[in-house]
Amino acid sequence: MRSLGIPENTANKPTRGVSLKAGTIGMTIMLVVFLVALVFAANENDVVGWLVVIVSLGWLLVFSFVVFSLRSAAKKASAKFDEAQNSFNRAAGRGPLNPASGSTAMRDQKLDHSFKIIQVQAKVVRDYQDRDQAMVDRALETIEITAHNARGMMKTPNDDGPVQGTVVNE
Repeated sequence: MRSLGIPENTANKPTRGVSLKAGTIGMTIMLVVFLVALVFAANENDVVGWLVVIVSLGWLLVFSFVVFSLRSAAKKASAKFDEAQNSFNRAAGRGPLNPASGSTAMRDQKLDHSFKIIQVQAKVVRDYQDRDQAMVDRALETIEITAHNARGMMKTPNDDGPVQGTVVNE
């Protein structure tokens, strides 16, 4: 088998935004504040310096908890969103965003059905070609509609580029 077009696992991938960078920068600043307070408290060896160290350590721990909680929540939300998007795509007859995350059996079954319809209508055209022009016209219209729908299952909406998918040599 070989893939056609852009691999689906790289399409529609969200990029990490500013919030991740802000969390990393904020964590670095909090760590530097704690280390500076620790150095000054160790050099001065007075109670106020050690209180500043304890307060800055508390803020560092709180900030760390918030940052890591938000990151894990964002990962879980992203996974849920991808799961919902994939189920919507399967219901619409398109493949999942990430082929490893779900099966394309329903899409393949719909495409197979479309090709069977086209085969039946091609037979109708051959059989009624000389006898009933209205029947031939309806069969050709059905072929056009079915081919359009099947092609829509293989392509993303508003995409006039080449069809993406996998070629299976049997």
